[in-house]
Amino acid sequence: MAIAENYEDVLKGKYPARTHAKKVAKWIIEKGGDEKGTIYLEAQKLKLNEDNDGEAPFRQRRYFFYLSGCELPDSYLTYEIASDKLTLFIPPVEPDEVIWSGLPMSVEEAKAKYDIDECKTTNDVASHIASSSESAQSTIYAIPEQISDHITFLSYKNKDLKELKPAIEYCRVTKSDYEIALIRKANVISTNAHVNVMKAAAKAKNECELEAVFLKSCVERNAKNQAYHSIVAAGENGATLHYVNNAASIADQNLLLLDAGCEVDCYASDITRTFPIKGSFTEESLAIYNIVLDMQKQCIDALKADVVWDSIHELAHKIAIQGLLKLGILRGDAEEMFKARTSVAFFPHGLGHYLGMDTHDTGGNANYADKDNMFRYLRVRGTLPARSVITVEPGIYFCRFIIEPYLKNEEQKKFIDEKVLEKYWSVGGVRIEDNILVTEEGSENLTPTPKEVDDIVKLVKSG
Repeated sequence: MAIAENYEDVLKGKYPARTHAKKVAKWIIEKGGDEKGTIYLEAQKLKLNEDNDGEAPFRQRRYFFYLSGCELPDSYLTYEIASDKLTLFIPPVEPDEVIWSGLPMSVEEAKAKYDIDECKTTNDVASHIASSSESAQSTIYAIPEQISDHITFLSYKNKDLKELKPAIEYCRVTKSDYEIALIRKANVISTNAHVNVMKAAAKAKNECELEAVFLKSCVERNAKNQAYHSIVAAGENGATLHYVNNAASIADQNLLLLDAGCEVDCYASDITRTFPIKGSFTEESLAIYNIVLDMQKQCIDALKADVVWDSIHELAHKIAIQGLLKLGILRGDAEEMFKARTSVAFFPHGLGHYLGMDTHDTGGNANYADKDNMFRYLRVRGTLPARSVITVEPGIYFCRFIIEPYLKNEEQKKFIDEKVLEKYWSVGGVRIEDNILVTEEGSENLTPTPKEVDDIVKLVKSG
């Protein structure tokens, strides 16, 4: 059985907060940290909208959640490394608040729900830190700008505000069975929503309608939060990589690019599908779709633990060059084009990124100052460890703003046939994105969303 394939059974257990705390502590100690130290984290605070008494949308701090599994706002935690003790502090009962919001989670309920040793109320957090038996000779680890004004670390010999954040970011790259199960569940829910959009597309009058179909499909399955703002782009709007207007009318455009994914218990899905709105590709859009699908399949097939992601990104470009050469959009020697980075005009972004609690998850070691434009926007650099989850999302786009400077460049324009290119502007953009679990032997695709030509055409026409 694949890792965490039976995600519902896995999710009957508790979020592995203690395992994560041990993992983070091990990283700190291996970097020369204090074996008797204490980790301190705070949840996000509830905030009001500016000039309004309504609550602003709440999003839990991911660093706090990683060591707690707790989505309650205004909470705190400590992890005492030497004694392996994880303590959670949650808001107490406030009678005036109960009138409006009902009873909050109790200390007893929290201890039963979360993978912790002890639970207290937030009234006790300051005294707990001040009275720690290890504090006089040890180090407190915390994150700058995430320490409340009433919290002091005066009882500790040392205060380290540098190591905890990178420690958690590094540890988040490799996933536990529970985390993989959450991502798998988010993918299943998002897949249902993608399918529903495909079925609704032919009758839609604008992009807003299709965004609403996606949101409804997620919310009714209790996935009320989106991992990111959806991209619902018809026709040439698909050439804008992070198009978020989602309000244009749908008339005679051929393709819809839908990049959307829900979130389940703070874990993201990130799925892109491109399909013909009325159920029939044009000759040009089908040709581009098949190139992108080939790019994605070959790149996924090349994945396994310790592979260099930069080289997989290069593979995607080489496949794109071969495909565009066959169509006549590109002309000349493939190797020369690769060295000249001509394909970046059509595939300007990175092949993918780590996925977890954030859509663009931590630990990627990106280098946005890279002078090589093929790698400048590659969000992950270096080798991929087993149990990391990464998106594979190649694309080919016909964006005038990006391509036209290449047509004016003496070194680049010789590789591009403008007359052939003219037929492809209306395609807009094609992107296909799946969430891939890296394993020792290869990889596992966590995204069951249909993407074969016959399957997506059949779904669109079934609506």
